[in-house]
Amino acid sequence: MAYALPEAVWTSAEVEARLGPLYERLGLPEGRLELMTGIRERRFWPVEYRASEASALAGEAVLAKTGFARDEMELLVHAAVCRDRLEPATASYVHAALRLDSRTQIFDLSNACLGFLNAMVLAGGMIESGQIERALICSGENGRPLMEHTLAELLKPEQTRKSIKPYFANLTIGAGAVAAVLCRTELAPNRPHLRAAAVATDTSHSGLCEGDSAGEGLAMLTDSEELLVAGIGVAKAAWGRFCAVTGWNVNTPDRVITHQVGSAHTRALFEALGLAAEQDFSTFETLGNIGSVSCPLTLARAMEAGAYGPGQKAALLGIGSGLSSLMLALEWPEG
Repeated sequence: MAYALPEAVWTSAEVEARLGPLYERLGLPEGRLELMTGIRERRFWPVEYRASEASALAGEAVLAKTGFARDEMELLVHAAVCRDRLEPATASYVHAALRLDSRTQIFDLSNACLGFLNAMVLAGGMIESGQIERALICSGENGRPLMEHTLAELLKPEQTRKSIKPYFANLTIGAGAVAAVLCRTELAPNRPHLRAAAVATDTSHSGLCEGDSAGEGLAMLTDSEELLVAGIGVAKAAWGRFCAVTGWNVNTPDRVITHQVGSAHTRALFEALGLAAEQDFSTFETLGNIGSVSCPLTLARAMEAGAYGPGQKAALLGIGSGLSSLMLALEWPEG
C-alpha cells in the first residue's frame, strides 16, 4: 500500500474564520467544528486538481514499492467518489499516467466511501477465480470543490441555524489518495492476506446523504444525526455476519480500522460493537474525512507506524452512504 497527501493544510479554526460573518450573525461559538468532530485540520489540493492526478500519485508510489513490473498489472480500478468526468472512465486517465500495459483491464468502481473496499473484494474474487494474478486499486479524492461550494452557501444571508445543519458534514471533508496492489498469496507470502468479508445493506436510508455536481463545484446535504444512528445499525448487522464468517469476536483483531468520520462516530461505533478503544487507529484528527480514501489510507498509515504488523489481525470496518457496511478481515503472517 501507498498514499499521497496534498501539502496545503486547512485547520478547523481557519475554516471557521472563513465563516466569520455567519458565526457572528447567528451567534455561533468559535471552536465548535473541532469540538464536535475531533478534526483539527484537513488537507486540500487546488480546486482544479483532478481525481485521476491524485489516483496516479498514489498508484506511482505503490508501484515503486511492490517490485512488480508495470506490465504485470492485469487490472486497474479507480475506486473514488470523485471522477474527472462521466465519460471516459477516470481509470483511463490513471492508466495513461501510470503507463500501464495494453492488456490491463480498466474501470471505475463507485460506492460512496466504500468504493475502495468494494474494489478489494472484487479484485480478490477475480484473483481467486484465476482471471488475473495482480490488481492495482487507486483512489483519489479532493474535497476542495465541495468545501468551497459549502462555504459560499453558508455565507448567504438567508441561512438560519436550522438551514445550515445539512451542510455541517461537508466541513469535515479533506483530500488525499491511496493505492494498493492485490495479488495471489504465493507472489507476496509475507504481506497481509485478505481472508474474508461480510456486508449489510439498508437502502431505506439512501436519502440521508446525497451529493451531486453544482455548476463548477460539488454539493452535498447530510442529515448527520440520522445518518449516525442508521449507520451504526447497519454496522451492527455487518459485524454479526463478519464474526460468523470469520469465527472472530471483539477480542480477535489486534487493530481495527474504520471509515474516518470523526470522534463521535468512532466512539458510537466502538461502543455499539463492544470493541475496545485501544484497538483503534485513527487519522481523522489531521486528515478529516477523505471519502473512499479514508479507511485504506488509515490502514496504510497504521502499517507505516508499526501499529499493524506481522503476526497480527486487522478488521477494516467500512461504511458508505446508501447505506451499506462492508467489513474485511486481514491476517499478516509472521516473518
